[in-house]
Amino acid sequence: MPIELSNPPTVHKPGAYSHAVLVTNPGRRLVISGQVGTAPDGTIAEGGAAQIDQALANLGAILAAHGMSPANLVKVTVFLTDPALIPAWREKRGAWQGEHRPASTLLIVAGLADPRFVVEVEAEAAA
Repeated sequence: MPIELSNPPTVHKPGAYSHAVLVTNPGRRLVISGQVGTAPDGTIAEGGAAQIDQALANLGAILAAHGMSPANLVKVTVFLTDPALIPAWREKRGAWQGEHRPASTLLIVAGLADPRFVVEVEAEAAA
């Protein structure tokens, strides 16, 4: 795979992410719009943890539709409307992506496109 995770020793040690991801000779690049807690039938999951699960399921479905998995992620950007959701996000992200650590940004925002949404996850992948 053309993905090289990078954590230079001249930068602080990261948590469950990498400071940089180098994509060499990418055959395919997939840019994924922000995924929220909306199920395929249009229902919105109840509560923050359930919305995180659904957003990750949506992300996984999009990756799979393009022959990819969380191991292909190179960048993830997460928007949460409540900082109290950070522990749930970290736990569920870890279970979902395993040991792969793409570059990552986490933002606490005042709101998302629909006031019922509490999480949105966008990503980029390469294969």
